[in-house]
Amino acid sequence: MLITEIIEKKREGHAHSYDEIAAMIRGISDGTVADYQLTAWMMAICIRGMTDEETAYLTSAMVDSGETMDLSDLPGVKVDKHSTGGVGDTTTLVVAPLVAACGGTVAKLSGRGLAHSGGTLDKLESVPGVCIEQSLERFKQIVRKTGLCVIGQSKNLNPADKKMYALRDVTATVQSIPLIASSIMSKKIASGADAIVLDVKTGSGAFMETLDEAKKLARDMVNIGQNVGRRTVALITDMNRPLGMAIGNGLEMKEAIEVLSGKVAYDDPLAVVCFKLSGQMLKLSGIVQSAEDALPMLKNAIESGEALRRLRDMLVELGGDALYVDEPERLVRVRQIIPVCSDNSGCVGEMDAKLIGTAALLLGAGREKAEDSIDPAVGILMKKRYGDRVEAGEELAVFYVNDDSQLERAMSLFKQGIAIKTEPPQPLPLVYDIVE
Repeated sequence: MLITEIIEKKREGHAHSYDEIAAMIRGISDGTVADYQLTAWMMAICIRGMTDEETAYLTSAMVDSGETMDLSDLPGVKVDKHSTGGVGDTTTLVVAPLVAACGGTVAKLSGRGLAHSGGTLDKLESVPGVCIEQSLERFKQIVRKTGLCVIGQSKNLNPADKKMYALRDVTATVQSIPLIASSIMSKKIASGADAIVLDVKTGSGAFMETLDEAKKLARDMVNIGQNVGRRTVALITDMNRPLGMAIGNGLEMKEAIEVLSGKVAYDDPLAVVCFKLSGQMLKLSGIVQSAEDALPMLKNAIESGEALRRLRDMLVELGGDALYVDEPERLVRVRQIIPVCSDNSGCVGEMDAKLIGTAALLLGAGREKAEDSIDPAVGILMKKRYGDRVEAGEELAVFYVNDDSQLERAMSLFKQGIAIKTEPPQPLPLVYDIVE
């Protein structure tokens, strides 16, 4: 079948066979499908959608488009965790060491941040010396030694996804649930995970802004995982406000160290979500019967110092300077720390997490294009959370700044992203649903 016929078939709303999808993915990988043809096909998918069966076909074909990682020689159940992205979403840096400290095996490939959403690799690289590009054998060696390792994706892993991902960002096809689901799950499957915990964000700072969209994406990804023999569960979590108090790479690494050091209360929103994700990972690993059973183990991992030790050991194995773990203030040394104060008295109400994340990007903490550079030390440290009381003139946040060329715009966006109300707002759940 010709590529144009495959495009036309989806344009007319018909379902693809596996052979048709496989032919398209082969063409994307070897360059025989032109970018304009791929764009036309993805737009047809965006408009017409895909059945569950088609999405599974697409995921399998993408996995088969490149190398796959064999982790079968590593001990235990290899469990991975993926977040669909948000603001102040520091969970991986907390969850991976926690799970490893409780006897789990976390072998994870992560990505970089783009637009308002932060990336785990950028946060890791805020520690001087850390190298996220490691060979498969070195990756396995670190996992055997520390129980966890988080690195970047190999260039030969899932090449079709790389081309599709790059074009989706510039062709208004990012929001397609089948394309998102297949992109995420194909990378998780190709990277050798036995079990996968998905953190699907919903709200103003998430790619899935509505709960219905988030549930559909979560169900699709869980179905894909089950269909290919991977134990998979998805938590749908809130992203209508920053999850943590820190927004920016060094600031988020510092906050993760504080959580693992026991300096953050267990009922803090970031800690609560991290415990829930870790509990699911330990359940899928067969270490506990239920996610709730894991809570005492997770708290003990913090109180004993074992969880922080696991993070420290991994960073050292990746080439990082352990002094920055022992003295995390070194991560956020900047020229200026500038307070942002409330104009009015009241309670912190609706928050636009995307605007707040974009403000951090303007300070240099994020990137608009994949090739942009970032400053690991800069960002925003929140002083007030959703629902907190604030007085006129009191700090809402402090900005960590090296380059102040976009400071005024960043402050304006930040203030637009926070509504001060006369009455306390309605509580928001941290976890809306669990899809198994």
